[in-house]
Amino acid sequence: MFWVILLLLAWVAAGTACTLLCLAAVHAAGTDADTGGTHDLTLYEAAFLSGGPARVADLTLVSMARQRRLLLAHTGWATVVDPRGRDEMERSVIGAIGPEGQSPIAPVRAAAAATEAVRGLADRLVRAGLAVPAGAGTTVAAGVRRVRFAALAVVALGVTALLLPVEPGMPRHLVAFWFALPLALTLSCLALARIEAHPYSHWASPAGQRLLGRLARHSGDAADDRAYLTTVAVRGVGAVGEPELRAAFARRGPARRG
Repeated sequence: MFWVILLLLAWVAAGTACTLLCLAAVHAAGTDADTGGTHDLTLYEAAFLSGGPARVADLTLVSMARQRRLLLAHTGWATVVDPRGRDEMERSVIGAIGPEGQSPIAPVRAAAAATEAVRGLADRLVRAGLAVPAGAGTTVAAGVRRVRFAALAVVALGVTALLLPVEPGMPRHLVAFWFALPLALTLSCLALARIEAHPYSHWASPAGQRLLGRLARHSGDAADDRAYLTTVAVRGVGAVGEPELRAAFARRGPARRG
């Protein structure tokens, strides 16, 4: 009867994960219902909702590079051309580069993403109901991950049960059937979550995701440079068109100075 204990564990894993996913979906729906009015996203806000603090740092670097106020070499180094930052984010990037005016890009991105300016941006978006609180673990994305893990756990427990000796007269296909029930529960929850809540965002609330979708649809209506930066904000540095800029961000560690 050891397989019965494994079956109970499978039900506990599946039931707990699916319950937490449902609670996360209800919480997201409640937050979304409380978010009224309209909000025009800035590029920094769009970047945060799309990719978090690191995306904000990337957008700032690309924006300054396009204005020729920052040189991003293909060797992976950033050089300050104009030391006067025009907003908090630019001043954070310049401060992360340091007094020498030159630094590898990778540590600049990490330092700029952790500045007070980015944390303040995140707090404002959370208060507006457009972003999810950091580390809450109650988002739909976190719930989906838990259900996926539970589904894998049910499969593993089921396979283990089938490999163990069972009592005489108990067909193995019946054991498999009992484990198929919690597996069906987890797969059904995943299917419903994909229909109702996809895409799963680590940063944007449902209201924030709608604003991002609206921004992406209307980005072509703006000036060329803003449309370009909007694409970078939403899609990341992979959307950068210039090969040298892409090469600069591809560097993950110090290289020779450009």
